[in-house]
Amino acid sequence: MAGWIAIAAPVAAVLGLAVLMAQVWALGTWPAREPAPACLPPISVLKPLYREGAGLYECLRSFCCQDYPAYEIVFGVHDAKDPAIAVVHRLQAEFPERALTLVIDPTRRGGNAKIDNLMNLMVGVHHDILVLADADIRVGPDYLRRLAGPVQDARVGIVTCLYRGLPAPGRWSRLGALFIQDWFVPQVLLAHALGSADFAFGATIALRRPVLAACGGFEALGSQLADDYALGARTRALGWRTVLSSYCVDTVVCEPRLRDLAAHQLRWLRTIRLINPWGYAFSGITFGLPLAMIAAVITGQAWVWGLAFLALIVRLVLHSRACRRLQAPRRFGLVPLADVLLCGLWALGLVGRKVRWRGTILAVGHDGGIKANRE
Repeated sequence: MAGWIAIAAPVAAVLGLAVLMAQVWALGTWPAREPAPACLPPISVLKPLYREGAGLYECLRSFCCQDYPAYEIVFGVHDAKDPAIAVVHRLQAEFPERALTLVIDPTRRGGNAKIDNLMNLMVGVHHDILVLADADIRVGPDYLRRLAGPVQDARVGIVTCLYRGLPAPGRWSRLGALFIQDWFVPQVLLAHALGSADFAFGATIALRRPVLAACGGFEALGSQLADDYALGARTRALGWRTVLSSYCVDTVVCEPRLRDLAAHQLRWLRTIRLINPWGYAFSGITFGLPLAMIAAVITGQAWVWGLAFLALIVRLVLHSRACRRLQAPRRFGLVPLADVLLCGLWALGLVGRKVRWRGTILAVGHDGGIKANRE
């Protein structure tokens, strides 16, 4: 058994190094910028809200500052005492010229609270082009203009955007942002460069109302924890394409404690594993640096230690290129810690189906559906 481990460990490390190098290459394959749209139809931006998270005012305000001729923003909350309501009222007073609507509706249908919120706020939606964006997303003034072109293409089901982490103060928030820019973004770009479009991100999903209706509306997503992925999968199953926009948005990352960071990442990782178990298992080779370190410790051979050093160099190059591509600050000292921590969380994600979301523990099925919950 020990002999097999001594052989398998360096092989895994070599594969991990190869993936690291492929990710470095993939960062140079950013989607080409879309041509300016011929027309700018009115757009409805849907914003389901839940409490006042870090930077909520700045995030929502960025959507009120769009360089776009006609659009509305519809905000939705379940609780009439939700502190996010005060932020919406502040924006309504600050931007009286904008069509900003607040829908307060406690109706819950069980399952996914965000989807329940989206169903409720549809009563305030007036336009046929819909843009869904999570509450913690911050954008520039050209955001809607960049989405308007591809979403009008009759062959397109959804348009989605990559995102970079905008960390709140604190080490754990910086680590959470590092996970996004150094692990998530390069993986998506590598998959996209190899021809895959099997993704959809809550950071932005733009689609036409008839496409949503053909997919069964939000009602069809009510039991799905990964509702963004499920919506993209439904559009592709009906023959529409998914477009990865060249526009990159910011997501505010606020992880005050290690356990908050771990719970957030485990919710994401376990959901991915339950939806795509084989893909999740093979994603383990993306941890090139931890794999090389483990192989070096197991074998003790000089060439494997050299491989680990090479993996560190390539990993730092990946970090540098990701930061340059995403215009994010470089944090070389956090890279080894981030890789080891995320690799450990990935291993924990291999087992279990319970996740914590909004203070509730949810059990997730193999299709990504919410099976049960308890407070």
